[in-house]
Amino acid sequence: MTDIDWEDPYCGEGNNCFRIGTDDQGNAYIAVAGAEGTYVTDTREALRTLIRDIKAGKADHLL
Repeated sequence: MTDIDWEDPYCGEGNNCFRIGTDDQGNAYIAVAGAEGTYVTDTREALRTLIRDIKAGKADHLL
């Protein structure tokens, strides 16, 4: 099993918390806090691109 180093949860209002993690193989993970066994994974570069795009407003239509 992959050893994932999880960051502290990022929480919105209420209990909407997500965790981001990485491993020593260059992979990145996103999970709901408390359910880290079920996650989405991709490369760290894909995670960087996702975060940059969100910060640039490209996901604002989802709000």
